[in-house]
Amino acid sequence: MGAQYTSSIATAPAQAAPTDTQGTFMGSHLESPAAITGMPFFPTGTKSILCKCLTPDVWEKCKDKKDKFGYTFKQAIFSGAKWTESGVGIYAGSHDSYYAFAPLMDKVIYDYHGHTKTDKHLSSMDVNQLNCPPFPKDEDKMINSTRIRVARNMAAYPLGTAISRQDRITVEELVTSALSEFTGELKGKYYSLPKMTAAEK
Repeated sequence: MGAQYTSSIATAPAQAAPTDTQGTFMGSHLESPAAITGMPFFPTGTKSILCKCLTPDVWEKCKDKKDKFGYTFKQAIFSGAKWTESGVGIYAGSHDSYYAFAPLMDKVIYDYHGHTKTDKHLSSMDVNQLNCPPFPKDEDKMINSTRIRVARNMAAYPLGTAISRQDRITVEELVTSALSEFTGELKGKYYSLPKMTAAEK
């Protein structure tokens, strides 16, 4: 997306700036998280969850915070601050971001998922408990392979928004090491994207 300005977004912000606060107007003109120097104010009509949940109180509690990997609150909100048509508008930098920025994250999670911070996520690894009816025969014929996405499950490393190249390599090594222990019908071959031949791709 390029920097575009129209009269519909360059007018009054969705929130009125308190008289004792130097606010920053959100929009595509922002160059970096450092450009957010005061309470964010969004263009009229902004519907993102970030806009809804980022109150002056939350801003004051979080504005100078970092998670344990050094990922800042302003980095977390920058995408939704710059691109005000975002649906959610916030990205965690790591597992720890959810705790470091809890005054905002708790509100966002409740708005998006309906979960409070005291709710428990219940899961079972028992395959017999899965409710997986067979595909209709006409659909089953079309399925050649399945894709499993592994994401956001290593609390010791930052997420994609903040991870370094070396940490990415380490994560790949850890995951492939675990996958190599699979046997039977789960056993397979791992293809590292940078090492794949043209034929393999």
